[in-house]
Amino acid sequence: MIQIRNVQVPLSYDTEKLYAIAAKKLGVRRSDLQRVEILKKSVDARKRDQVRFVMTLGAEMADEAAVLCRHEKDHNIALYAPQHYAVNLMCYHMDPPVIVGSGPAGLFAAHLLARQGVRPILLERGQPVDQRRADVMKFWSGAALDPESNVQFGEGGAGTFSDGKLNTGTKDYRARHVLETFVQCGAPPEILIQAKPHIGTDRLIDTVRNMREQIIQMGGQVLFDAKFTDFACDEQGICSVSYSCGGEVQTIATRRLILAVGHSARDVFTLLKERGVALAQKNFAVGVRIEHLQRDINDALYGKFASHPALSAADYKLVTHLPNGHSLYTFCMCPGGQVVAAASEPERLVTNGMSLYARDGENANSALLVGVDPAMFGSDDPLAGVAFQRELESAAFSAGGGGYRAPITLVGDFLAGKCSSGLGRIQPTYQPGYSFVRAETYLPSFICETLRDGLPRLGRLIRGFDCEDAILTGVESRSSSPVRIVRDETCMSVTHRGLFPCGEGAGYAGGIVSAAVDGLRCAEAALRDF
Repeated sequence: MIQIRNVQVPLSYDTEKLYAIAAKKLGVRRSDLQRVEILKKSVDARKRDQVRFVMTLGAEMADEAAVLCRHEKDHNIALYAPQHYAVNLMCYHMDPPVIVGSGPAGLFAAHLLARQGVRPILLERGQPVDQRRADVMKFWSGAALDPESNVQFGEGGAGTFSDGKLNTGTKDYRARHVLETFVQCGAPPEILIQAKPHIGTDRLIDTVRNMREQIIQMGGQVLFDAKFTDFACDEQGICSVSYSCGGEVQTIATRRLILAVGHSARDVFTLLKERGVALAQKNFAVGVRIEHLQRDINDALYGKFASHPALSAADYKLVTHLPNGHSLYTFCMCPGGQVVAAASEPERLVTNGMSLYARDGENANSALLVGVDPAMFGSDDPLAGVAFQRELESAAFSAGGGGYRAPITLVGDFLAGKCSSGLGRIQPTYQPGYSFVRAETYLPSFICETLRDGLPRLGRLIRGFDCEDAILTGVESRSSSPVRIVRDETCMSVTHRGLFPCGEGAGYAGGIVSAAVDGLRCAEAALRDF
């Protein structure tokens, strides 16, 4: 197959149009083409009066070598040679490795190990994804927080209650395998060609459940309500793992522990520090969620094409660098989504964003974040960032008035330094409720200053981004881990042999796909170590 990159295609196209474009690009007759398919597809909305698709097409024909020879100087035309992921490290006599955490890193580590005949044991402190969804819905409706079953903890990890975004900056060839595995487990097939693929929380729940069933069918064990509590070492390294289930502590003998606990497992970070595991501070970011009407974002980005049926809800990714030395940027943009209560600790308030597969909600939201440099803390404690996050989350809880009501303010009032007293066109999507609060009540001055200086600048990038009735909801504090569990080039802890820190919580990933890729990488390392 020949791939043809950077092909501009009108929004209204059909199969015949793709064949015609491919034939023209390759300089062949339409009848010479046996098959044409879309390999990659994105929206080009840089010019609002000329929105179109940009594709990579794959074309099959009889004499591909001759066609490639004629186009050898055209960098957009080349042989399509996808990399296939394969691991040939079967270890039937390996002691069962233990994976802690069933987010994308833990799931993909367990999936690979089970496929290699190792029979891994996956420990998850929370509940299966269906029970977890019920617990989360109750919490959003005003029930008490369950510290072990919430937006952060439970099967699927924190990414389950997000947009299910699968776009990533990683160029690792394992990323394609991650997408293919998701499709095999029920995700929509179009994620294989979308430049910015997403599954959506509703579809991701089914996908996660199916992946767990595959792990079990291949010989793995998945234990829920199994909270990792400790590990033991001997002269060879890790020798056992302990966990609590139903009030009783159980112990598993193992030489390999893949720790994929996510960025909110603060009790685990404390345990690791007490056990002498090498930890380090790392940069992270905090801020608020901003909500607009999705139709306003569509109009601003797509112009006269905003209602075109071929286009889904518009998304964005923005950044501005400010004179105060800080940057303000958007993160985890959720088209047609909602702002959600994402707390995992009592009386600490956390927000996140979520979209369903259809992305058909009335509002758009994204995080507005400001970077936090560990040098600010004046401490070499590796958990200083955790303490900073907790301080913000407690302040936000108090500012909201308790009951996990979120503090909100309208952008116009925030820029004017006032407390809001009413809403405009946009209705907050956060549940279980909100209170009008000045952002300075719970956010440090450097974050408020950066937000106040940066919002008008972002409004010049997207018309109306700084509109007066856009809503700021706080606090967004869990965009990434403030801790790195230090490991070497073999993915093993530099201080504890047999311990493989993995994924976003360990400081080596930033999103579903990159975390899943790191899970595969750590599973491979465990196999090689055996």
